Amino acid sequence: MLEKKEWTAAEFIAEWIQEHEGEMADISDVIFRHPEVSMQEKESSRYLAERLEEKGFETTWGLAGLETAFLAEWGSEGPVIGFLAEYDALPGLGQEVSSQYSPTGGAGHGCGHNLLGTACAGAACALKAWMEAKKIPGTVQVYGCPAEEIVTGKIIMNKAGIFDGLSAAVTWHPFDRNRVSYDIWQAQDIKNYKFFGTAAHASKHPEMGRSALDAAELMNVGVNYLREHVEDDVRMHYTYTNTDGPANIVPAYASTNYFIRSAKWERTQDASERVDDCARGAALMTGTRVEIERVTCNREMKLNRTLAEIFYQAMRQIPTPEYTKEELDFAAQISGAAGLDNGGTYFSGLEPLEDEPVRLSIGTDVSDVSHTVPTVMLSAAAMCKGTPLHHWAATAQAGMSIGKKGMLYAAECMALGCVRLVQEPKLLEQVWKEHGGSANL
Repeated sequence: MLEKKEWTAAEFIAEWIQEHEGEMADISDVIFRHPEVSMQEKESSRYLAERLEEKGFETTWGLAGLETAFLAEWGSEGPVIGFLAEYDALPGLGQEVSSQYSPTGGAGHGCGHNLLGTACAGAACALKAWMEAKKIPGTVQVYGCPAEEIVTGKIIMNKAGIFDGLSAAVTWHPFDRNRVSYDIWQAQDIKNYKFFGTAAHASKHPEMGRSALDAAELMNVGVNYLREHVEDDVRMHYTYTNTDGPANIVPAYASTNYFIRSAKWERTQDASERVDDCARGAALMTGTRVEIERVTCNREMKLNRTLAEIFYQAMRQIPTPEYTKEELDFAAQISGAAGLDNGGTYFSGLEPLEDEPVRLSIGTDVSDVSHTVPTVMLSAAAMCKGTPLHHWAATAQAGMSIGKKGMLYAAECMALGCVRLVQEPKLLEQVWKEHGGSANL
């Protein structure tokens, strides 16, 4: 294959992916069968990195002080293309590869990260093979990024300058459709509010108590009134995370967790500060004390139209997956069992690139990387239409052939889009001009 110089890039990449689809399927299966939650992805990250080493990449571990973060690198000089791989699972979403709800207990890949990291590694290897065959200068990097599910890993890595030298960052996410993700993923501020009061007998000596639970409840009342006075896209979600003791004891401790989000960091930050004021006011009203802990935060996705169009043109050259009768039957069965809203249309082709950005109601730590280096994200159908992420139906499909077909398609699309970036440096100059800086070449 490598000696067949007359092949086009699209033919070469397609052939490489086809020749190695068994290896990629095995990697995704190993990670699927050994689900590990955020910051505990020791086996998953190690297995992925070792497969990259077998393909000629050199690995560095412990990026930004994170035990399960790694860099696998090949090449020298020229543009530097970085693939952002993920592999963390979700707690409580273990599921058999079945069209019926069959929980296994423990963690599971309800967001398809067993496919996500594998496709990034496969795309990197395919790109490397093309660059070697055509003697194209440049560097290919795969970043093993832990803890995306708790919106942490890439934020820590980005603050440490890990991505500063990239010419472009590339990734994808399993969804129920095929498209360039021309989406504004939300800016988020995630906080814990901890209230400390004074315990007392709730009936005999209530006057001696200062209820931390009252403070938490009053804070939430204040936030619920605040909803009327924020921008339409601002979302403020909360849950109680702890209270102490039975009802006949004035609670001395209570805590809540808040997600505060919008399509712009400035709006998110403003709403978050006002939520803090609700907490402080509630503490003042109840004679308690509040501690405000920021768990993590991220900015919104910074889109790059030039990159989006480059990768859309690459996706247009690649046929979307075709499905067997068994896969279509599985999709029909799981749609019925999970109540998926798809009207019997389980898969479709490539969707057009939108003229305007699309606002999403979810967030990712990829967004912070996009403010440092031009970043593009693709979506590929690794599950049938209507399948929600973080759901048992997503886990089931991430472990079977439907998910693997989306993974292989995503790898091929990412690799072919990157071929243009390394072959046409002027494209990267346009990408960086739009981004607002000088290209890293």
